[in-house]
Amino acid sequence: MPAKIIAGCNQKGGVGKTTTMQHLGRVAVHRGLRVLLVDGDPQGNLTTTTTAEELPQDTAGLADALSSRTSDTIRDVIVAGVWDGLDVVPTIGANDVLRAVRNELDAASVGRERRLSEALAPVLESYDLILIDCGPSLDILTINALTAAHAAIAITEPKLFGTHGLVQLLNTIREVGEYYNPSLYLAAVIVNRYQENTRSARTWKADLDANREALNLPILEPPMPYHVAISDAIEASKGLDEWPGAKARAAAKLYDNYLTTILSSLEGEQS
Repeated sequence: MPAKIIAGCNQKGGVGKTTTMQHLGRVAVHRGLRVLLVDGDPQGNLTTTTTAEELPQDTAGLADALSSRTSDTIRDVIVAGVWDGLDVVPTIGANDVLRAVRNELDAASVGRERRLSEALAPVLESYDLILIDCGPSLDILTINALTAAHAAIAITEPKLFGTHGLVQLLNTIREVGEYYNPSLYLAAVIVNRYQENTRSARTWKADLDANREALNLPILEPPMPYHVAISDAIEASKGLDEWPGAKARAAAKLYDNYLTTILSSLEGEQS
């Protein structure tokens, strides 16, 4: 079967989006799935923490596969990941090439929204799961990711205006579904860095829950608690199952539960 494609989105930065996509990738390969991580964020943080080797600044990556100015394909730019079963389509954040290609796509008149979908098509049979880490915006790169994806997941944290940001993202998903990808839907909302003992987090979560039914939000429960181990493992290019401590093991189990729910949702949509 061809790979399921999931895009992780939020137009706000610093909400743990890249962290979530990396840990979901880890639990997927731990299950024996063949996983491709696509670094669609011009900052390139996912590349830094998931590639098996440090990549030179002139490494070909996602930008080259999307640009009409090169002949590189997705297969040409894939590199090995840090775990068996993981491959990565990299982005080198320091060289700004993906931002340049974003501008190229903005200027294109025909087919610009489908460039990533077309680029991924030849490798779909090589993987079970493709996870796209989107940048912190709702720009043409994110629209490309949503056009290519079977499902989106919204990744957020309990901060002011979080619900408003979700409304913007839902509108974008709806518009992409209307014009480019009729089967696209929001499979999950993941709330990161939740500290139940803080009043602001409880207030924000209550507001989110109050809007759950009206906005049809598939919020995954429980929220991902704030644990230093989650970010420490990322910085060390490790999975939480490879990290010491009970909190790391509990977080790994929670990511695994999230992935089960997301994949079950996909199977339900496609049955």
